[in-house]
Amino acid sequence: MKKDNKKVIYWLLTGCLLIFIMVVVGGITRLTHSGLSISNYKLISGVIPPMNDIEWQQAFDLYKQYPEYQKLNNHFNLQDFKDIYFWEWLHRLIGRLIGLVFFIPFLYFLITKQLSKPTIKKAVILLGLGAFQGFMGWYMVKSGLVDNPDVSHYRLAAHLMTAFITFAYTFWVALDLMFPTKKEVNIDFRNLIRWGLAVLLLQITYGAFVAGLDAGFIHNHWPMMSEGKFMHPTVYTEQHPFYKNLIEGKSGVQFVHRMIAYVVVIFVFAIWFKSRKLQLTTLQSKGINALLIMVGIQFLLGVFTILLQVPVWLGVAHQVGAFFLLSTMVFTLHRFSK
Repeated sequence: MKKDNKKVIYWLLTGCLLIFIMVVVGGITRLTHSGLSISNYKLISGVIPPMNDIEWQQAFDLYKQYPEYQKLNNHFNLQDFKDIYFWEWLHRLIGRLIGLVFFIPFLYFLITKQLSKPTIKKAVILLGLGAFQGFMGWYMVKSGLVDNPDVSHYRLAAHLMTAFITFAYTFWVALDLMFPTKKEVNIDFRNLIRWGLAVLLLQITYGAFVAGLDAGFIHNHWPMMSEGKFMHPTVYTEQHPFYKNLIEGKSGVQFVHRMIAYVVVIFVFAIWFKSRKLQLTTLQSKGINALLIMVGIQFLLGVFTILLQVPVWLGVAHQVGAFFLLSTMVFTLHRFSK
């Protein structure tokens, strides 16, 4: 039987799609403040939500034992609880589904010898990333169940970045199988795209910091942080010592996120400009054009998300934009690497 066939590619791309859906639902879960509605973790029985009034009341009583209800949501009734419960339950359900979609077909392809040795190694890495992603989700939620009714923004960033990296690697492995022919590589240009990818990943990390600290709800002006001020004074006075402003201060984190956005745009324009001097294949050209379009869309989404004080739909759209921008960057890098 032919190894690394189309079925394997479809399997990997299905995994990419499910990770995308999970990131979207995760964004909604965060923006609707639903992430701490389920305070326990039951791998099997947790698939089924409460099915009657007694089970719903038991779940609500459990929620009442934790800081989010006691300090923030003690005005909630049962229907309010059901609303936030749904998004967290759906998020966890999709996570379980992704685990099954990755693991069961992997076993099938392995037993039927449809995977080459390099692909087996890559698939094992993917399974490890998926398992780590599930652990990070539990570890993140745990941080909001002690004293502070909010999850650690560091753990939120780690959870989100694991999802993005898992997607990027899955997509890369699929591209390896779709385009197996190697070609001559322009090292300098490839390295430029690599640096662009690194800066983009840093920007996505800071996007998670902004989300985790609710830092998008302040300084809702652009291009200035406030009227007449490019940098708001609280950027360097909110936290002590100074460096904490850049990783824990709401103003500082938002400012860094704004600045890295400009750097990402500069990198993409540099990639586009330098590519004009190269002889490009059709896919390389399409990748760079898509990169240029997506960075423009994502930048505008970021600006409007700030100006409109992060409505749920726009916050989710901005996160989806980051996902597609990463996808185009990975695709472009692959077309200039293999």
